[in-house]
Amino acid sequence: MGDDSVTRSWEEVFSTWAQSPAQTEEQRSENAISGIRNAISNNSKLKQRRLKIFTQGSYRNRVNVRHDSDVDVGVMLYEYFLSEYPEGKTKADFGNIDASYPFSQFKDELEEALVNYFGRAAVTRGNKAFNIKENTYHVEADVVPLFEFRQYWENGDYRAGVALLTDREGRRIENYPERLVDYWPQTPLHYENGNSKNTATLRRYRGLVRIFKKIRNELESAGSSSAKVIPGYLLECMTWNVPNDTFNGATWDTRVQAVLRHLWNNTDSDANCSSWFEVDGIKYLFHTSQPWTRAAAHTFIGEAWNFVGVRLS
Repeated sequence: MGDDSVTRSWEEVFSTWAQSPAQTEEQRSENAISGIRNAISNNSKLKQRRLKIFTQGSYRNRVNVRHDSDVDVGVMLYEYFLSEYPEGKTKADFGNIDASYPFSQFKDELEEALVNYFGRAAVTRGNKAFNIKENTYHVEADVVPLFEFRQYWENGDYRAGVALLTDREGRRIENYPERLVDYWPQTPLHYENGNSKNTATLRRYRGLVRIFKKIRNELESAGSSSAKVIPGYLLECMTWNVPNDTFNGATWDTRVQAVLRHLWNNTDSDANCSSWFEVDGIKYLFHTSQPWTRAAAHTFIGEAWNFVGVRLS
């Protein structure tokens, strides 16, 4: 790897890695999304429901990379919602009642729709989502069943997002991908915050995320254990927490060096990144509930640094 970092023209490599996937890959992604919409519209049970079908994850947030272009599609039912109330309060305090349509029934009906359209062999039910196998026409897709989610405050206002219940544990997992329906509070969530960051950095933020994902992929392919445990989502969130002026370099090479240096210096202890958030601006990035750790992120940044021959001074 050391020799490679010397012989490669990193500016040319980074310029290529910063780009969006090729149009042919984009079309195969769109084909997958279209198929999922057709599966739902063809189902007599689901087509009567109030559903929002939307892309999320790296594809929606425009940080997907070439040859790594599976799509993540959320299917949110918003006739009903999952909720969280302030301590000591219940649904009755906010005028809410229990739903007559459980989340488990919704997931079962979504599975039925997907299997009828794509075939049983192509659809795998997971603890949280369905996986649809890739074929020559469309990319691999994860389909996530979701209910609207509301976190209420004492005054009756609420934060809106989406949530699911896992099959095995019945555990609720909530996320805040973007403002999906008009009646939700005017609060910027993941997609809106990513857009703002990209604009503020002259469209360099998303390019840097793609570059770091490609570095991670190359390191993992070369056998790196530190790269294997770092999801692309974590790289997206860490980059979002870097100050905008760090992206000001004249070349991709200088920007990569500046952002890696900032990440290295600020993930060396819990104190320096304790106030970092996910891109939604809601969840703490290195909270104990996360599936990754600050120490693992720091180790990976050091390996990425060595891989591209960045000076750590």
